[in-house]
Amino acid sequence: MPLLDDLNPAKKIQPPKNFRPSVEFDGNQGTATTPGYSEEPENFDDFLRDAGLDPNQVEIIPPIRTSKWQQREDGEWLTSYKFTLAAKNSEINLPALFAEAKKSKPSKPKEIKRQEKALVVCPSDFQVGKTGSRGGTKELIERVMKSYDIIEEKAKKGKYEKIVIIDLGDIIESFQNKANYSQLQSNDLSPMQQTDVAASLMFDLIKRMHKYAPVTYGSIASNHCQNRFQGQTVGKPGLDDFGIVILQQLHRLTSELGWDVTYLKPHPEDEGFAFEYGVHIVGCVHGHQANRPEGIPKYWANQTFGNQFLAHASLLLTGHFHFLQVTELGQHQNGSSRFWVQMPTSDAGSDWFRRMAGTDSSTGIGIIELDKNVPFKGTVEKV
Repeated sequence: MPLLDDLNPAKKIQPPKNFRPSVEFDGNQGTATTPGYSEEPENFDDFLRDAGLDPNQVEIIPPIRTSKWQQREDGEWLTSYKFTLAAKNSEINLPALFAEAKKSKPSKPKEIKRQEKALVVCPSDFQVGKTGSRGGTKELIERVMKSYDIIEEKAKKGKYEKIVIIDLGDIIESFQNKANYSQLQSNDLSPMQQTDVAASLMFDLIKRMHKYAPVTYGSIASNHCQNRFQGQTVGKPGLDDFGIVILQQLHRLTSELGWDVTYLKPHPEDEGFAFEYGVHIVGCVHGHQANRPEGIPKYWANQTFGNQFLAHASLLLTGHFHFLQVTELGQHQNGSSRFWVQMPTSDAGSDWFRRMAGTDSSTGIGIIELDKNVPFKGTVEKV
């Protein structure tokens, strides 16, 4: 008997079941599966052209997934690539952040007699790049600019000694918030474009507010903006976050322009912070620290017992849950109650939640007027 008769040949590796090269594209987004390549292609331009698409008008959205198999005939390994396609957004005519900064002239708030009051502006959950029943990025910008116009009119009349802008998180949609591919199919901008548009929107708000008072700008860590891989947070929450990266870029620009803007960000190991204004101690977190809105009061109470950054807060600001709510909680040493304000969203719509819960809320940006010497009583305006 030959020595090798009792050995079986190596099992041949077949192409994945139901494998078929294909391209599906509706003019805005789609998916593609390439044929098998023996060597990794430099790019997929030829593949896109063969499918009738212009590589200059379509971009490939990461991650790119691969499938490998071995040919029957010669044993050569082949690799197919699967990815999401999106039309390069040519409708958005918003200048990039640095281009916008170059057009800005150094300015100082007008010298006027100011009241001992601060205007707190809380943009939340822009989720730039997300599409839904309210449209996409173009429609988001239109909504945000309408809110900005109302806020600017209030800032112009208010004679505030300070204007505080708090980005309450989820300023971009990202592509890695969850361990699935749903976000790849529902975005109209890549993560890089999302970040650029979001930074430009915040720069525009700072520029508008700075005409009327010194500005404080803060940003906290949030689930859509955190550095994530397969849905899991990677790195330090107070550093590795797109919202905080945007804050860093805004700091560089406003410093070069000589503007009176101060910045607030979390400790690298934290996801939020608190700041003082007169009798107020204002705490800021995104809200993803609790699974449901009713979990926020317990989270705040635990922070107090643990002597964390929210321990002494008289007012807590959150986003994440996409609706406006004001809740009175307990007592504070400033002589008034503690208040939790859940701020509204400006996003394109969470249609999955609307279908599941049967409810929805209107969009807007929450603003609060704080009297330096009078405790907060619960008044919030949505614009």
